[in-house]
Amino acid sequence: MPSNDAACAGASRSLDLSSDDARRTPRYFHIMSDLDLDQLRSLAKTTVARRRELVSRFYRNYALSFGDARTLSEPEFVQLFEPAVEQSKSALLRGDFDEYRLHVTHLGESLAKRGMPLEEAVATLQLYKESLRGVFAEEVSGGVDAALDRLAQVRVLLMMSAYLQSHSAVSGARLVARQSEAANLPPAATSRFHGLVGGAPDMRQLYQRIQAAGAVSCNLLVVGESGTGKELVARAIHECGPRRGKPFVALNCAALPKDLIESELFGYKRGAFSGATAEHLGLFRAAEGGTLFLDEITEMDAATQSKLLRALQERAIRPVGSTQEQPVDVRVIASTNRDPKEAVADGHLRSDLYYRLQASVLNIPALREHREDIPMLVDHFIALFGERVGRNVAGIDQSALEAMMQYSWPGNVRELANAIEGAFTFGKAPLIGLDDLPAPAFAANLQRRPPVMDFSGAANGHVPSFADAERDLVAGALRKTNGNKVAAAQLLGVSRKKLYAKIAKYSLAGVSLD
Repeated sequence: MPSNDAACAGASRSLDLSSDDARRTPRYFHIMSDLDLDQLRSLAKTTVARRRELVSRFYRNYALSFGDARTLSEPEFVQLFEPAVEQSKSALLRGDFDEYRLHVTHLGESLAKRGMPLEEAVATLQLYKESLRGVFAEEVSGGVDAALDRLAQVRVLLMMSAYLQSHSAVSGARLVARQSEAANLPPAATSRFHGLVGGAPDMRQLYQRIQAAGAVSCNLLVVGESGTGKELVARAIHECGPRRGKPFVALNCAALPKDLIESELFGYKRGAFSGATAEHLGLFRAAEGGTLFLDEITEMDAATQSKLLRALQERAIRPVGSTQEQPVDVRVIASTNRDPKEAVADGHLRSDLYYRLQASVLNIPALREHREDIPMLVDHFIALFGERVGRNVAGIDQSALEAMMQYSWPGNVRELANAIEGAFTFGKAPLIGLDDLPAPAFAANLQRRPPVMDFSGAANGHVPSFADAERDLVAGALRKTNGNKVAAAQLLGVSRKKLYAKIAKYSLAGVSLD
């Protein structure tokens, strides 16, 4: 594949289509031509004129697809994409592909800086194409539709390149800021290592194994529960080795339909199947010279696993629809959240592929196995989300931290990060408190329920009324939780609404907490 500069070298030529030669050249990324751009002129003009309507449809599709997990709010989305649509399409109308390239590159950089995951960014571009077809269905047909597909491929290539470079730069700057004091420490002595955070013995041993694995180019398998940071480990291995200046490409095998993974990995030739209007390079060739990370490899079907095994053995791939293999120089790092031996036994992982990978296996400890790192991780995510959200949070309340230390964290570091992000979203105080954390995170701090009252020794056989007992129980729960109503409701096993009703009923709003 030619470089971006080479691919766009002829783009500054005016789109003069008066000759057959001009209709054939130049070819942008060997995907689209000046003729394609000419066919898109009318659609580009309509898009600029009706961009608000398009971006509105675009956001609705984005919100429906990603729900609460989406990175951008509606105002952020409109602020980012509306000018991007106008500027990029205006550049196409002028026939200035160089300017178009700059606008798409800027969009990729903006998405990376806002913390949007790469998978979300790529899927969002696909949603843009679908939204455009929905709004301008009468103009998208025949040659225009085919040209639109080719332009979409060029856009994804440009955006991904810019995104990855920007993401690398942002991550690098953050790592320099966070790890400057540990720059010269060996893995066995550091608590921060290529984006990973933790100084427990298990984590330092992991850092040593990552450094050793990075020094060689063998394929390997990373094993860890969901949320432990398998992609971070894979990136750290990539950055520790001689391939660090080359691409790092990641694919979540669980996020794609199984029948599409093969074409995504190995690419396909034009006409290989219905809808294959242009050649698709595939991720192996996109990662040439670098690292291909296959997350959740056990979600890949057996037939594709077999073809992957052959690619690992022969260091060559055969695109779908091709009769010839093409050599590739790619290191493959696979991961799974299953026990590999159990995955082989239940048919989720081919035994021959496992035997190919089992010589180099890295196991990531679950967060519950290195709880002593929780305070450090909390500080790390407070600093991270403080930069991202632009809100100053001084730290975390001791009672909230104690609750987090006692919680089992089945979702591991990802769950902890989400808890801190939620506290940034909904909390208002300068310190994160129990009220700001999701209920499961502090429920562990309130495991013991109030004892059942024993009246066997009551004087004269006197038993307090139900109302008196209930009042004392609510007051006791408030004292035990230092007035924290969320925690008190959890302790009593009632909703907050019901607790507030009881507080009002028994006039406990001013109950002494001594």
